[in-house]
Amino acid sequence: MKIALIGYGKMGKTIERIALERGHEIVSVIDIDNLDDFESDAFKSADVAIEFTVPKVALSNYRRAFAAGVAVVSGTTGWTDELPALKKEIDETGKTLFWSSNFSLGVNIFMAVNKYLAAIMNQFPNYNVEMTEVHHTQKLDAPSGTAITLADGILENLNRKTGWVKETETKPEEMAIKSIREGQVPGIHTIRYESEVDSIEITHDAKSREGFALGAVVAAEFTAGKKGLLGMGDMLKF
Repeated sequence: MKIALIGYGKMGKTIERIALERGHEIVSVIDIDNLDDFESDAFKSADVAIEFTVPKVALSNYRRAFAAGVAVVSGTTGWTDELPALKKEIDETGKTLFWSSNFSLGVNIFMAVNKYLAAIMNQFPNYNVEMTEVHHTQKLDAPSGTAITLADGILENLNRKTGWVKETETKPEEMAIKSIREGQVPGIHTIRYESEVDSIEITHDAKSREGFALGAVVAAEFTAGKKGLLGMGDMLKF
């Protein structure tokens, strides 16, 4: 499969290595200094582009890839207020975007466990819930996209919480998400249910970028030839 890379930081380089190990060809690499390459024949020859950049340029990157006739797999977070409008645009134009806040298989298993635990805890109103997420200092968005996805899974299943807030809840119906940025941490997400008598805690601790990068390449393999807005639920079926 022919793959283009949009964004060539640490994640982009890891994705490149894994894609080559899996027998794919990297036909184009676009970074901040060669944005005109979206219009190149090399980029247009790609079956899929894998995009990991920053929130302020993600939508522009998608649309430039779509204009070149290239499907996109993206893990950029921090822009998803625009997702409903983008989905409508994708459906109307027949384009393809596979987006996930996290491509790690382990994280997606964790997300499923998170929803299941929230449904159980819905029966026990004496437990309050909050989340802490820790990432490297280069991560620009806070809370992380993964934390927001986890929060959505809780809110769907825990009737006493109606929304999340940054850092500290001020109302019982709010759920706090605390964000810590330190060192080179790939990502740690902890959900804690607390009562007067005990606490219940689940944690996913990513050890490296390898899992995210492998998931992105597998998602590209899945996405090739498909249409519409896709996600990990479509690929993993859980």
